[in-house]
Amino acid sequence: MGLDAPTLEAAMQRLAAADPRLAAAIGAAGPPAPRRSPRGVATLLRAIIGQQVSVAAASAIWGRLEAACGGDAADLARLAALSPEALRAAGLSGQKAGYVRALAEAVLSGQLDVDALPADDEAAIAALTAVKGIGRWTAEIYLLFAEGRADVFPAGDLAVQISVGRLMGLDARPGEAMTRQLALPFSPDRGALAIFCWHQYNIKPI
Repeated sequence: MGLDAPTLEAAMQRLAAADPRLAAAIGAAGPPAPRRSPRGVATLLRAIIGQQVSVAAASAIWGRLEAACGGDAADLARLAALSPEALRAAGLSGQKAGYVRALAEAVLSGQLDVDALPADDEAAIAALTAVKGIGRWTAEIYLLFAEGRADVFPAGDLAVQISVGRLMGLDARPGEAMTRQLALPFSPDRGALAIFCWHQYNIKPI
């Protein structure tokens, strides 16, 4: 899911109209492309596996995990039944193996229903972060890219912080709390703002 192209384009137009600094930045960098991920537990699993490793390493681990699960790593019953040794053989650290198992068990037990998260964004974040291994950043990334929640803003993301600092003309990168505060005036389009921040950062990274 995620924000589709027409929705993102309309949001960018509102952002440009709301602040001349954003209008200038969008004019200079161009509009961002949609960033979308499939909805469901597989995307959450991939997010956990991808924490603090390269894209290539995460892809390789996912492939080995799928093979260990008979071709479907989102088969949670098979995943939960894998031994610690099998998870390590797939490339997961002991800590990440625990996180993967915690997610599988939370879904299998009914603690977490990925397909029926609360409609309120903060309540959905709380439901996701109740699972060991899912932090606020991972929850927000999932809600924005997989569920298309238009006002979710991952203020803890380094690239978002850097881009918000640039957009607002700050001398130093704002921290998470200040980044979130600076984005408040752009509600309910903060998801599009975050997508533009990544777009701008990728054009001119630090």
